[in-house]
Amino acid sequence: MSATFASLKYRNYRLWFASALVANIGTWMQRVAQDWVVLTLLTNNSGVAVGIVTALQFIPHIFLSAWAGLLADRVDRRKLLMITQGGMGVLGLGLGVLVLSGAAELWHVYVFATLLGVVSAIDGPVRQTFVAQLVPTARLANAVGLNSTNFNAARLIGPGVAGLLIAAVGTGWVFIINGIAFGAVIISLARMRDLHPLPIASRAKGQIREGLAYIRGRSDIVVILVVMGVVSAFGLNFQLTSAMMARVEFGRGAGEYGILGSVLAIGSLAGALLAARRERPRVRLVLGAAFAFAISMGIQAVMPTYLGYLLMCIPVGFASLTMLTSANAAIQLSVAPELRGRVMSIYVMVLLGTTPLGSPVVGWIGETFGPRYAVLIGAVATLLVAVIAAVWAAKTWHVRVRARLSRSHRIPRPYLQVYYPGLTTDTEKQALAA
Repeated sequence: MSATFASLKYRNYRLWFASALVANIGTWMQRVAQDWVVLTLLTNNSGVAVGIVTALQFIPHIFLSAWAGLLADRVDRRKLLMITQGGMGVLGLGLGVLVLSGAAELWHVYVFATLLGVVSAIDGPVRQTFVAQLVPTARLANAVGLNSTNFNAARLIGPGVAGLLIAAVGTGWVFIINGIAFGAVIISLARMRDLHPLPIASRAKGQIREGLAYIRGRSDIVVILVVMGVVSAFGLNFQLTSAMMARVEFGRGAGEYGILGSVLAIGSLAGALLAARRERPRVRLVLGAAFAFAISMGIQAVMPTYLGYLLMCIPVGFASLTMLTSANAAIQLSVAPELRGRVMSIYVMVLLGTTPLGSPVVGWIGETFGPRYAVLIGAVATLLVAVIAAVWAAKTWHVRVRARLSRSHRIPRPYLQVYYPGLTTDTEKQALAA
Protein backbone atom coordinates (compact mmCIF):
# COMPACT_ATOMS: atom_id res chain seq x y z
CA MET A 1 0.00 0.00 0.00
CA SER A 2 1.40 3.43 -0.95
CA ALA A 3 2.54 5.90 1.70
CA THR A 4 -0.47 8.10 0.92
CA PHE A 5 -2.98 5.44 2.08
CA ALA A 6 -0.85 3.66 4.69
CA SER A 7 -3.40 4.07 7.52
CA LEU A 8 -6.04 2.13 5.59
CA LYS A 9 -4.27 -1.15 6.31
CA TYR A 10 -5.63 -0.93 9.88
CA ARG A 11 -9.15 -2.38 10.25
CA ASN A 12 -10.40 0.16 12.76
CA TYR A 13 -9.30 3.04 10.58
CA ARG A 14 -10.95 1.49 7.51
CA LEU A 15 -14.24 1.27 9.41
CA TRP A 16 -13.90 4.87 10.51
CA PHE A 17 -12.93 6.12 7.06
CA ALA A 18 -15.82 4.42 5.26
CA SER A 19 -18.52 5.43 7.73
CA ALA A 20 -17.21 8.97 8.08
CA LEU A 21 -17.30 9.37 4.30
CA VAL A 22 -21.03 8.52 4.29
CA ALA A 23 -21.75 10.88 7.19
CA ASN A 24 -19.62 13.68 5.74
CA ILE A 25 -21.41 13.48 2.38
CA GLY A 26 -24.71 13.82 4.23
CA THR A 27 -23.39 16.76 6.24
CA TRP A 28 -22.30 18.65 3.14
CA MET A 29 -25.65 17.95 1.53
CA GLN A 30 -27.38 19.41 4.59
CA ARG A 31 -25.19 22.52 4.59
CA VAL A 32 -26.06 23.26 0.99
CA ALA A 33 -29.76 22.59 1.59
CA GLN A 34 -29.84 24.67 4.77
CA ASP A 35 -28.31 27.74 3.12
CA TRP A 36 -30.51 27.33 0.08
CA VAL A 37 -33.67 27.11 2.19
CA VAL A 38 -32.75 30.29 4.05
CA LEU A 39 -31.68 32.17 0.94
CA THR A 40 -34.55 31.25 -1.39
CA LEU A 41 -37.49 29.93 0.66
CA LEU A 42 -37.43 31.71 4.02
CA THR A 43 -35.91 35.07 2.95
CA ASN A 44 -35.48 37.16 -0.16
CA ASN A 45 -31.82 36.38 -0.90
CA SER A 46 -30.67 37.64 2.51
CA GLY A 47 -26.91 37.24 2.97
CA VAL A 48 -27.29 38.46 6.55
CA ALA A 49 -29.73 35.65 7.37
CA VAL A 50 -27.39 33.04 5.93
CA GLY A 51 -24.56 34.61 7.90
CA ILE A 52 -26.60 34.42 11.10
CA VAL A 53 -27.37 30.73 10.53
CA THR A 54 -23.68 30.06 9.99
CA ALA A 55 -22.80 32.03 13.11
CA LEU A 56 -25.33 30.17 15.26
CA GLN A 57 -23.78 26.86 14.28
CA PHE A 58 -20.41 27.99 15.58
CA ILE A 59 -21.18 30.21 18.60
CA PRO A 60 -21.41 27.17 20.94
CA HIS A 61 -17.79 26.36 20.11
CA ILE A 62 -16.72 29.56 21.87
CA PHE A 63 -18.35 28.52 25.14
CA LEU A 64 -18.13 24.72 25.06
CA SER A 65 -14.93 23.70 23.23
CA ALA A 66 -12.56 24.01 26.19
CA TRP A 67 -14.86 21.95 28.40
CA ALA A 68 -15.41 19.46 25.57
CA GLY A 69 -11.65 19.06 25.20
CA LEU A 70 -11.34 18.21 28.88
CA LEU A 71 -14.22 15.75 28.47
CA ALA A 72 -12.37 14.13 25.56
CA ASP A 73 -9.30 13.67 27.79
CA ARG A 74 -11.37 12.12 30.59
CA VAL A 75 -13.98 9.73 29.11
CA ASP A 76 -14.29 6.81 26.72
CA ARG A 77 -13.97 8.57 23.36
CA ARG A 78 -15.82 5.92 21.36
CA LYS A 79 -18.93 6.08 23.57
CA LEU A 80 -18.91 9.88 23.48
CA LEU A 81 -18.72 9.82 19.67
CA MET A 82 -21.71 7.49 19.50
CA ILE A 83 -23.74 9.98 21.52
CA THR A 84 -22.72 13.04 19.51
CA GLN A 85 -23.15 11.35 16.13
CA GLY A 86 -26.60 10.13 17.16
CA GLY A 87 -27.54 13.64 18.29
CA MET A 88 -26.57 15.18 14.97
CA GLY A 89 -28.57 12.52 13.14
CA VAL A 90 -31.70 13.28 15.17
CA LEU A 91 -31.36 17.01 14.46
CA GLY A 92 -31.08 16.37 10.72
CA LEU A 93 -34.22 14.25 10.76
CA GLY A 94 -36.12 16.85 12.79
CA LEU A 95 -35.32 19.71 10.42
CA GLY A 96 -36.22 17.52 7.46
CA VAL A 97 -39.65 16.78 8.92
CA LEU A 98 -40.31 20.50 9.46
CA VAL A 99 -39.37 21.41 5.89
CA LEU A 100 -41.33 18.53 4.34
CA SER A 101 -44.42 19.45 6.35
CA GLY A 102 -44.26 23.04 5.13
CA ALA A 103 -44.13 24.34 8.70
CA ALA A 104 -40.51 25.53 8.65
CA GLU A 105 -39.84 29.16 9.51
CA LEU A 106 -36.60 31.09 9.73
CA TRP A 107 -36.49 30.91 13.52
CA HIS A 108 -36.78 27.11 13.31
CA VAL A 109 -33.59 27.00 11.25
CA TYR A 110 -31.92 29.31 13.78
CA VAL A 111 -32.84 26.94 16.63
CA PHE A 112 -31.68 23.81 14.82
CA ALA A 113 -28.45 25.53 13.80
CA THR A 114 -27.77 26.42 17.43
CA LEU A 115 -28.52 22.90 18.69
CA LEU A 116 -26.33 21.42 15.98
CA GLY A 117 -23.58 23.79 17.08
CA VAL A 118 -23.86 22.56 20.68
CA VAL A 119 -23.52 18.91 19.67
CA SER A 120 -20.73 19.70 17.18
CA ALA A 121 -18.80 21.61 19.84
CA ILE A 122 -18.71 18.47 21.98
CA ASP A 123 -18.04 16.22 18.99
CA GLY A 124 -15.10 18.24 17.58
CA PRO A 125 -12.34 17.63 20.15
CA VAL A 126 -13.14 13.95 20.62
CA ARG A 127 -13.27 13.41 16.85
CA GLN A 128 -9.88 15.12 16.48
CA THR A 129 -8.23 12.99 19.15
CA PHE A 130 -10.01 9.67 18.49
CA VAL A 131 -7.95 9.07 15.35
CA ALA A 132 -4.91 8.50 17.60
CA GLN A 133 -6.66 5.36 18.91
CA LEU A 134 -7.13 3.94 15.41
CA VAL A 135 -3.52 3.89 14.17
CA PRO A 136 -0.02 3.68 15.69
CA THR A 137 1.64 6.98 16.56
CA ALA A 138 3.96 6.70 13.56
CA ARG A 139 0.91 6.82 11.25
CA LEU A 140 -0.90 9.69 12.96
CA ALA A 141 0.12 12.36 10.44
CA ASN A 142 -1.01 10.10 7.60
CA ALA A 143 -4.33 9.40 9.33
CA VAL A 144 -4.95 13.11 9.89
CA GLY A 145 -4.24 13.75 6.22
CA LEU A 146 -6.57 10.96 5.12
CA ASN A 147 -9.29 12.34 7.40
CA SER A 148 -9.03 15.58 5.46
CA THR A 149 -9.11 13.60 2.21
CA ASN A 150 -12.29 11.93 3.44
CA PHE A 151 -13.87 15.23 4.41
CA ASN A 152 -13.06 16.83 1.07
CA ALA A 153 -14.05 13.83 -0.99
CA ALA A 154 -17.42 14.26 0.71
CA ARG A 155 -17.35 17.96 -0.11
CA LEU A 156 -16.66 17.01 -3.71
CA ILE A 157 -19.67 14.68 -3.84
CA GLY A 158 -22.11 16.23 -1.35
CA PRO A 159 -22.86 19.68 -2.81
CA GLY A 160 -23.37 18.35 -6.32
CA VAL A 161 -25.69 15.61 -5.11
CA ALA A 162 -27.52 18.12 -2.91
CA GLY A 163 -28.07 20.46 -5.85
CA LEU A 164 -29.51 17.64 -7.93
CA LEU A 165 -31.73 16.39 -5.08
CA ILE A 166 -32.99 19.90 -4.27
CA ALA A 167 -33.99 20.34 -7.90
CA ALA A 168 -35.55 16.85 -8.06
CA VAL A 169 -37.31 16.29 -4.73
CA GLY A 170 -36.77 19.42 -2.62
CA THR A 171 -34.61 20.32 0.37
CA GLY A 172 -36.56 18.39 3.01
CA TRP A 173 -35.38 14.99 1.80
CA VAL A 174 -31.78 16.17 1.87
CA PHE A 175 -32.07 16.71 5.64
CA ILE A 176 -33.67 13.29 6.08
CA ILE A 177 -30.87 11.54 4.17
CA ASN A 178 -28.27 13.33 6.29
CA GLY A 179 -29.96 12.20 9.49
CA ILE A 180 -29.93 8.58 8.38
CA ALA A 181 -26.27 8.76 7.29
CA PHE A 182 -25.04 9.20 10.88
CA GLY A 183 -26.22 5.67 11.61
CA ALA A 184 -23.29 4.37 9.54
CA VAL A 185 -20.79 5.97 11.95
CA ILE A 186 -22.50 4.54 15.03
CA ILE A 187 -22.51 1.02 13.55
CA SER A 188 -18.82 1.27 12.62
CA LEU A 189 -17.85 2.54 16.06
CA ALA A 190 -19.63 -0.43 17.63
CA ARG A 191 -17.69 -2.88 15.41
CA MET A 192 -14.21 -1.58 16.30
CA ARG A 193 -11.89 -3.77 18.37
CA ASP A 194 -8.50 -3.40 20.10
CA LEU A 195 -8.25 0.39 20.03
CA HIS A 196 -4.86 1.90 20.83
CA PRO A 197 -5.03 3.15 24.44
CA LEU A 198 -4.49 6.83 25.20
CA PRO A 199 -3.82 8.35 28.63
CA ILE A 200 -6.96 9.38 30.52
CA ALA A 201 -6.70 12.60 32.48
CA SER A 202 -7.62 12.25 36.14
CA ARG A 203 -10.13 14.60 37.69
CA ALA A 204 -8.49 17.64 39.25
CA LYS A 205 -8.97 21.38 39.55
CA GLY A 206 -7.49 23.74 37.00
CA GLN A 207 -7.15 21.28 34.13
CA ILE A 208 -8.49 23.69 31.52
CA ARG A 209 -6.10 26.35 32.82
CA GLU A 210 -3.33 23.76 32.51
CA GLY A 211 -4.09 23.39 28.81
CA LEU A 212 -4.13 27.16 28.28
CA ALA A 213 -0.85 27.57 30.15
CA TYR A 214 0.73 24.90 27.96
CA ILE A 215 -0.35 26.78 24.82
CA ARG A 216 0.97 30.10 26.16
CA GLY A 217 4.37 28.47 26.55
CA ARG A 218 4.37 27.26 22.93
CA SER A 219 4.88 30.23 20.59
CA ASP A 220 4.63 27.95 17.55
CA ILE A 221 1.10 26.90 18.52
CA VAL A 222 0.15 30.51 19.29
CA VAL A 223 1.19 31.58 15.77
CA ILE A 224 -0.95 28.83 14.23
CA LEU A 225 -3.96 29.76 16.38
CA VAL A 226 -3.76 33.47 15.51
CA VAL A 227 -3.50 32.80 11.78
CA MET A 228 -6.27 30.22 11.72
CA GLY A 229 -8.55 32.41 13.84
CA VAL A 230 -8.40 35.31 11.37
CA VAL A 231 -8.66 33.06 8.31
CA SER A 232 -11.66 31.22 9.77
CA ALA A 233 -13.46 34.44 10.64
CA PHE A 234 -13.13 36.13 7.26
CA GLY A 235 -11.85 33.64 4.69
CA LEU A 236 -13.42 30.24 5.33
CA ASN A 237 -17.01 31.30 4.66
CA PHE A 238 -17.49 29.29 1.48
CA GLN A 239 -21.07 28.32 2.32
CA LEU A 240 -22.03 31.99 2.47
CA THR A 241 -19.89 33.45 -0.30
CA SER A 242 -20.58 30.66 -2.81
CA ALA A 243 -24.34 30.93 -2.25
CA MET A 244 -24.29 34.71 -2.75
CA MET A 245 -22.01 34.59 -5.79
CA ALA A 246 -24.07 31.87 -7.46
CA ARG A 247 -27.46 33.38 -6.68
CA VAL A 248 -26.87 37.15 -6.74
CA GLU A 249 -23.76 37.86 -8.80
CA PHE A 250 -24.20 35.23 -11.52
CA GLY A 251 -27.97 34.59 -11.30
CA ARG A 252 -27.58 30.80 -11.12
CA GLY A 253 -29.64 28.11 -9.41
CA ALA A 254 -29.16 25.36 -6.83
CA GLY A 255 -27.33 23.06 -9.26
CA GLU A 256 -24.67 25.65 -10.10
CA TYR A 257 -24.31 26.51 -6.41
CA GLY A 258 -23.68 22.85 -5.64
CA ILE A 259 -21.13 22.62 -8.45
CA LEU A 260 -19.11 25.46 -6.89
CA GLY A 261 -18.73 23.39 -3.73
CA SER A 262 -17.78 20.29 -5.68
CA VAL A 263 -15.10 22.04 -7.74
CA LEU A 264 -13.75 23.68 -4.59
CA ALA A 265 -13.41 20.18 -3.20
CA ILE A 266 -11.35 19.04 -6.21
CA GLY A 267 -8.54 21.34 -5.09
CA SER A 268 -9.13 20.43 -1.46
CA LEU A 269 -8.94 16.72 -2.24
CA ALA A 270 -5.64 17.19 -4.05
CA GLY A 271 -4.30 19.14 -1.08
CA ALA A 272 -5.46 16.45 1.33
CA LEU A 273 -3.81 13.63 -0.62
CA LEU A 274 -0.55 15.57 -0.69
CA ALA A 275 -0.86 16.28 3.03
CA ALA A 276 -1.25 12.57 3.77
CA ARG A 277 2.28 11.99 2.44
CA ARG A 278 3.91 14.53 4.77
CA GLU A 279 5.43 13.03 7.88
CA ARG A 280 5.59 16.22 9.92
CA PRO A 281 3.99 19.51 8.73
CA ARG A 282 5.44 22.68 10.27
CA VAL A 283 4.50 26.29 10.92
CA ARG A 284 6.20 27.58 7.79
CA LEU A 285 3.93 25.38 5.66
CA VAL A 286 0.85 26.80 7.42
CA LEU A 287 2.01 30.38 6.71
CA GLY A 288 2.94 29.60 3.11
CA ALA A 289 -0.43 27.98 2.48
CA ALA A 290 -2.22 30.97 4.06
CA PHE A 291 -0.37 33.32 1.72
CA ALA A 292 -1.30 31.18 -1.31
CA PHE A 293 -4.91 31.05 -0.13
CA ALA A 294 -5.08 34.85 0.10
CA ILE A 295 -3.66 35.37 -3.40
CA SER A 296 -5.87 32.78 -5.09
CA MET A 297 -8.97 34.04 -3.27
CA GLY A 298 -8.19 37.63 -4.29
CA ILE A 299 -7.97 36.55 -7.94
CA GLN A 300 -11.23 34.63 -7.57
CA ALA A 301 -13.02 37.72 -6.25
CA VAL A 302 -12.46 39.63 -9.50
CA MET A 303 -13.29 36.83 -11.94
CA PRO A 304 -15.87 38.31 -14.35
CA THR A 305 -17.71 35.09 -15.25
CA TYR A 306 -19.19 32.11 -13.44
CA LEU A 307 -16.80 29.78 -15.27
CA GLY A 308 -13.75 31.81 -14.23
CA TYR A 309 -14.94 31.91 -10.63
CA LEU A 310 -15.60 28.16 -10.78
CA LEU A 311 -12.09 27.34 -12.03
CA MET A 312 -10.46 29.46 -9.33
CA CYS A 313 -12.20 27.28 -6.75
CA ILE A 314 -9.51 24.65 -7.43
CA PRO A 315 -6.46 26.62 -6.21
CA VAL A 316 -8.53 28.14 -3.40
CA GLY A 317 -9.52 24.66 -2.24
CA PHE A 318 -5.97 23.33 -2.55
CA ALA A 319 -4.44 26.17 -0.50
CA SER A 320 -7.15 26.17 2.17
CA LEU A 321 -6.94 22.42 2.72
CA THR A 322 -3.13 22.45 2.85
CA MET A 323 -3.35 25.19 5.47
CA LEU A 324 -5.98 23.41 7.58
CA THR A 325 -4.40 19.96 7.48
CA SER A 326 -0.91 21.30 8.20
CA ALA A 327 -2.17 23.29 11.18
CA ASN A 328 -4.04 20.31 12.60
CA ALA A 329 -1.19 17.83 12.20
CA ALA A 330 1.50 20.28 13.37
CA ILE A 331 -0.34 20.71 16.67
CA GLN A 332 -1.42 17.10 17.22
CA LEU A 333 2.02 15.64 16.56
CA SER A 334 3.82 17.98 18.95
CA VAL A 335 1.48 17.85 21.97
CA ALA A 336 1.72 15.43 24.89
CA PRO A 337 -1.03 12.75 24.57
CA GLU A 338 -2.54 13.52 27.99
CA LEU A 339 -3.03 17.16 26.93
CA ARG A 340 -4.05 16.54 23.33
CA GLY A 341 -7.79 16.80 23.91
CA ARG A 342 -7.54 20.13 25.71
CA VAL A 343 -5.08 21.65 23.26
CA MET A 344 -7.07 20.47 20.24
CA SER A 345 -10.24 21.82 21.82
CA ILE A 346 -8.66 25.28 21.90
CA TYR A 347 -7.66 24.83 18.27
CA VAL A 348 -11.23 23.80 17.35
CA MET A 349 -12.62 26.70 19.39
CA VAL A 350 -10.43 29.18 17.52
CA LEU A 351 -11.04 27.58 14.13
CA LEU A 352 -14.82 27.34 14.49
CA GLY A 353 -15.57 29.84 17.24
CA THR A 354 -14.31 32.84 15.27
CA THR A 355 -16.74 32.13 12.43
CA PRO A 356 -19.71 33.64 14.33
CA LEU A 357 -17.73 36.86 14.63
CA GLY A 358 -16.83 37.04 10.97
CA SER A 359 -19.69 35.47 9.00
CA PRO A 360 -22.36 38.12 9.79
CA VAL A 361 -19.83 40.81 8.86
CA VAL A 362 -18.98 39.02 5.63
CA GLY A 363 -22.71 38.56 4.94
CA TRP A 364 -23.38 42.26 5.56
CA ILE A 365 -20.52 43.28 3.26
CA GLY A 366 -21.86 40.99 0.56
CA GLU A 367 -25.42 42.29 0.92
CA THR A 368 -24.38 45.97 1.09
CA PHE A 369 -21.50 46.22 -1.36
CA GLY A 370 -21.90 43.06 -3.41
CA PRO A 371 -20.81 39.41 -3.13
CA ARG A 372 -17.39 40.08 -4.67
CA TYR A 373 -16.44 42.24 -1.70
CA ALA A 374 -17.45 39.43 0.66
CA VAL A 375 -14.86 37.20 -1.05
CA LEU A 376 -12.26 39.98 -1.21
CA ILE A 377 -12.41 40.78 2.51
CA GLY A 378 -11.36 37.20 3.25
CA ALA A 379 -8.39 37.48 0.89
CA VAL A 380 -7.19 40.77 2.39
CA ALA A 381 -7.57 39.63 6.01
CA THR A 382 -5.71 36.38 5.32
CA LEU A 383 -2.86 38.14 3.51
CA LEU A 384 -2.38 40.62 6.35
CA VAL A 385 -2.31 38.01 9.12
CA ALA A 386 0.03 35.73 7.15
CA VAL A 387 2.53 38.52 6.51
CA ILE A 388 2.38 39.83 10.08
CA ALA A 389 2.80 36.32 11.55
CA ALA A 390 5.74 35.55 9.24
CA VAL A 391 7.53 38.80 10.11
CA TRP A 392 6.93 38.28 13.85
CA ALA A 393 8.14 34.67 13.72
CA ALA A 394 11.24 35.58 11.71
CA LYS A 395 12.24 38.26 14.23
CA THR A 396 11.28 36.39 17.40
CA TRP A 397 12.78 33.04 16.44
CA HIS A 398 15.72 34.65 14.58
CA VAL A 399 15.00 32.49 11.55
CA ARG A 400 18.01 31.68 9.41
CA VAL A 401 17.85 30.00 6.01
CA ARG A 402 20.87 28.28 4.47
CA ALA A 403 21.31 26.63 1.08
CA ARG A 404 22.52 23.03 1.19
CA LEU A 405 23.20 20.17 -1.23
CA SER A 406 21.62 16.79 -0.55
CA ARG A 407 24.14 13.92 -0.83
CA SER A 408 21.49 11.18 -0.58
CA HIS A 409 21.07 10.98 -4.37
CA ARG A 410 23.47 10.26 -7.21
CA ILE A 411 23.17 13.84 -8.36
CA PRO A 412 23.37 16.33 -5.45
CA ARG A 413 20.12 18.29 -5.07
CA PRO A 414 19.91 21.80 -3.63
CA TYR A 415 17.54 22.48 -0.74
CA LEU A 416 16.97 25.09 1.94
CA GLN A 417 17.61 24.35 5.60
CA VAL A 418 15.78 26.49 8.16
CA TYR A 419 17.19 27.25 11.63
CA TYR A 420 15.33 28.74 14.61
CA PRO A 421 18.01 29.88 17.09
CA GLY A 422 15.51 32.09 18.94
CA LEU A 423 13.30 29.22 20.17
CA THR A 424 13.24 28.84 23.94
CA THR A 425 11.90 25.33 24.59
CA ASP A 426 12.97 21.87 23.46
CA THR A 427 9.38 21.10 22.41
CA GLU A 428 9.28 24.10 20.09
CA LYS A 429 12.65 23.18 18.61
CA GLN A 430 11.46 19.64 17.94
CA ALA A 431 8.17 20.84 16.43
CA LEU A 432 9.83 23.31 14.07
CA ALA A 433 13.07 21.46 13.28
CA ALA A 434 13.89 21.36 9.59
